[in-house]
Amino acid sequence: MAASFPETAISTERLLLRPLAEDDAPGLATMMADELVLAWTDLPHPFTEDYAAELARTLAPAHRAEGRGIVFAVTEHLTQRLVGLVELRNTDWRLRSTEISYVTAVWARGEGYAPEAVLGVAQWLFEDRGFLRLELRTAAGNTAAQQVAQKIGGISEGVLRSAWIVRGESGEVVVDSRSDLILWSLLPEDLESPELHRDGWHGDHRYVLRD
Repeated sequence: MAASFPETAISTERLLLRPLAEDDAPGLATMMADELVLAWTDLPHPFTEDYAAELARTLAPAHRAEGRGIVFAVTEHLTQRLVGLVELRNTDWRLRSTEISYVTAVWARGEGYAPEAVLGVAQWLFEDRGFLRLELRTAAGNTAAQQVAQKIGGISEGVLRSAWIVRGESGEVVVDSRSDLILWSLLPEDLESPELHRDGWHGDHRYVLRD
């Protein structure tokens, strides 16, 4: 049987990262109906409520059970409103390494939710699950995702040339174009950097498991 992540929830200062529920489907469909989500992710387009419900009911649980990764819905503590989605994928259990991707709702951008969520997952991976490497891959034109990688202390390791497809809409047609990817990594020791302590991303507000 393949190794797999436990079904759990992670709490940070402002956010709760928890398993997807079918009730999230309308909010997920609304969140994904955005040109930046279309452009920078490989999520299905259109991202319908039916697909969102299937993701919560079947696809995400199978992704976790089969050891490929885990999917978290990201919500605000105060309002329980859906802020975003975080996914771990391409998990290598021998290397104790995995890749993280993240989407933030339009209304929640610019609030620092993405780095807070990613950092909470990183702390959980390194301190609770014994992982030794977290990767982020950002399209060359996706400056917002690159800023998240920088804020959490990620180290840029280089460029994967022509390794991604960027999607755009031309009328009712989706047009694909190729893009480079920037490869970032985060190791346990990177979370101890003075910059993270100074900027408030680490130290005072630890993740808390809610099994």
